[in-house]
Amino acid sequence: MFMKMRLKVKFLRFLISSLLWVGMFSSPVFGQDTGFVVDKIIAKVDNYIVLKSELEVGYQAYLADGNPGSDEARCELFNRLILNKLMVAKAEIDSVIVTDIEVDGNTEQRMAMILQSSGNSPEALERAYGKSMEQIKLELREQIREQLIAREMTSRITKGITVTPAEIKRFFNKIPEDSLPFYSSDVEVAQIVRVAKVSAAQEEEAKNKLLDLRARILKGESFEELAMKNSEDPSAQYNGGDLGYVGRGAMVPQFEAMAFKLKVGEVSMPFKSQFGFHIMQLLDRRGNEYHSRHILISAVPSAQDIADAEKYLDSLRTQIVTEKLNFEQMAKEYSEDDNTKGMGGFFTDNDGSTKISMRDIDPVVYLNIDTMKVGNISKPLQYRTDDGKDAVRILYFKRKLAPHAANLKDDWSRIQSAALAEKKDLALDKWFTKARQDVFINIDPAYKYCKILE
Repeated sequence: MFMKMRLKVKFLRFLISSLLWVGMFSSPVFGQDTGFVVDKIIAKVDNYIVLKSELEVGYQAYLADGNPGSDEARCELFNRLILNKLMVAKAEIDSVIVTDIEVDGNTEQRMAMILQSSGNSPEALERAYGKSMEQIKLELREQIREQLIAREMTSRITKGITVTPAEIKRFFNKIPEDSLPFYSSDVEVAQIVRVAKVSAAQEEEAKNKLLDLRARILKGESFEELAMKNSEDPSAQYNGGDLGYVGRGAMVPQFEAMAFKLKVGEVSMPFKSQFGFHIMQLLDRRGNEYHSRHILISAVPSAQDIADAEKYLDSLRTQIVTEKLNFEQMAKEYSEDDNTKGMGGFFTDNDGSTKISMRDIDPVVYLNIDTMKVGNISKPLQYRTDDGKDAVRILYFKRKLAPHAANLKDDWSRIQSAALAEKKDLALDKWFTKARQDVFINIDPAYKYCKILE
């Protein structure tokens, strides 16, 4: 079998594997600046390699998440890296591909995140990696392409795998009592969100900013420089608003419609999308693909717009409390947060459970419920959504569970996910055993203790 591990480690496996989808560019390659690790190839899978830096960066990220260090964890991460490379190599044989549009979209999103983490300074990022922005982007693109292919292969291999209640119970009963995961205090918290509606006056202000920028561009100023200085698209800091070639379906409808309306070289009038207001310049078009650049300005709600959202939620809260209405039903009907409204407003963990560890809950939410009594609903609270919108919410503190060892009654969703993980792991083990016959695999003898090929 690809990996024989104790059952208590099964709860660890998804945590480790998930690190690979965060991106190995979370920190510079070891050895570039510090000399801490001399980089070298520690595994080859056909034409694909695993570098020591890849393993170390992933392992350090795992430790930084508060997990204890161990050879088992390091070997499991190494296993996953090799498995991913095997999937990519096998995908070539089986003609499994991902589209350039998907790769480019993920690359731009990841670059924006990396740039934001460096204070939106391309120069600081280049110093940290010792490479140009273009080199970083190219290397990241190839890495993301491999990740997406591995994800597609994993999806195909594990497609249709489910676990029954009986299998979940058998999985749980196999875990030795002294190896049961221990959960700190869990809470159930729900929210109803109202996004502050931007007034017509604020929208007009955003459009006027873009009209001014458009006029300056038409007079000869550099679109690229103005985008870098003024655009609220984080990627503009390094690409000057240039989005490269994309095909139909890659962008939001309003953006795509404008791209196919403009003539090459033309600069659009301001237009609106879900992200804000844009001006776009069409650089080229070939068939169903187009090359454009843009400047994004978001219309920001005024203080009165936010106050209106607070008033709306305060009225809704009063109605729920005085008429003893069901908070969950009201959240499904009135909340404007798509991530939680389907669950009656409840926050969920990675397993889909509404019970969340106090240590994993959003710090801002934690600070608010820490002053609340169980069963209470908070007054309207201002906050910013994950996509940067000004919003207001009310929180419902449903219940709090004491610290406890995992059990079927309180932790069914978590145990179900772990049981499903084990079943999928077995399917991947079987696939690995068969697929490894089709490719060349060589592993550095220094990692013989991981027993990857046994």
